[in-house]
Amino acid sequence: MSAVVQKYGGTSLADADRIQSVARRVAARRAEGDQLVVVVSAMGDSTDDLIALAYRIAKRPQEREMDVLLSTGEIVSSTLLTMALHEMGYDAVSLTGAQAGIGTDRRYGRARIHSVNPDRIHRELESGRVVIVAGFQGITEEMDVTTLGRGGSNITAIALAAALEAACENYTDVDGVYTADPRIEPNARKLTGISYEEMLELSSSGVRVLQSRSVELASVYNVPILVASSFTEAPGTLIHGGVNMEQRNKVAGIAHDSDVAKITVRGVPDRPGIAATLFEPLAEAGISVDTIVQNASAEGATDLTFTVARADLDKAMELAGPIAKEINARDIVGDRTRAKVSLIGAGMQSAPGYAARMFRTLYEGGINIEMISTSEIRITCIIDEDRVTDAVRALHKAFELEQAE
Repeated sequence: MSAVVQKYGGTSLADADRIQSVARRVAARRAEGDQLVVVVSAMGDSTDDLIALAYRIAKRPQEREMDVLLSTGEIVSSTLLTMALHEMGYDAVSLTGAQAGIGTDRRYGRARIHSVNPDRIHRELESGRVVIVAGFQGITEEMDVTTLGRGGSNITAIALAAALEAACENYTDVDGVYTADPRIEPNARKLTGISYEEMLELSSSGVRVLQSRSVELASVYNVPILVASSFTEAPGTLIHGGVNMEQRNKVAGIAHDSDVAKITVRGVPDRPGIAATLFEPLAEAGISVDTIVQNASAEGATDLTFTVARADLDKAMELAGPIAKEINARDIVGDRTRAKVSLIGAGMQSAPGYAARMFRTLYEGGINIEMISTSEIRITCIIDEDRVTDAVRALHKAFELEQAE
């Protein structure tokens, strides 16, 4: 009998009817003979509701107490789904992250899993039960509850699949990974498969199907992930360790992200150590810096431009402002109206001309490129947020992504 780890997102569990619908899907799969571990997210927007409630009680809630509070959302989902299965005549048991053996470090709100002890899950499966695990959470060596951050339930599912040597299926409100966001590009095509490397770049570049940490974890432990819809029986997309280097189209997809703010430090003295002086405090504050461009030095000074998430702009400006004065930069300016569009495909590294075609396409569409960053399989351009839709559609057409693989 094979073991399968399934994960259901918050929209799939938003109310009683949807929980019962998921229970029917789980029951049907159990009837086929598979051993099932089901990881669940909190119902609908309940995590946001808990956060809002906490801030009505306290101006600055303690991180430890916030993690205990937020972990309850997934526990509600797991117990209700277990009850629904019982009503259908299936033996099931709900487990918290701690009961499922998920050990983490002590970084509240963004904990990292350091170990998984699946003994309890093995015992429950051997007794014939469906195991329902509350995602998004774990426990420290001091027995304190922690949460794993955004997309944490996906991380839970993949960690358990790795520990159980099981397949992983991620059911959500989308039916797979597309060549572009179908809400923007009507001709976007669903991919039957995509490599970990490509999916990681897509996730990091704005595609919200899977959080990048979960893709990274799956890649390390070689856990294939099926992404499919919990609302239909349509085939999904398999994320895996292989890549077809000889496929006709070397581009897997177009990603976009409007959550981009730009900071420019102008008139920076051109001397060693300036970049470290500027970026180390940002890193210590947990601010992730994405694209970085430094102009060529002129008369001993240069401009240094970088991007951060819009939510981090104010904090980044507060930290970088005094540093700019300290290093005798002319001034510092912030702009929260930027966006990025990315061309992604593992096949691009073995074929020339993709950057040139991307730049030509944006030029012909009258779209100005402000910054460029690349990896072996990604080309990213920072553009005006008002031109994102135009950019995605133009690039999708230019690289003929609507055509079948």
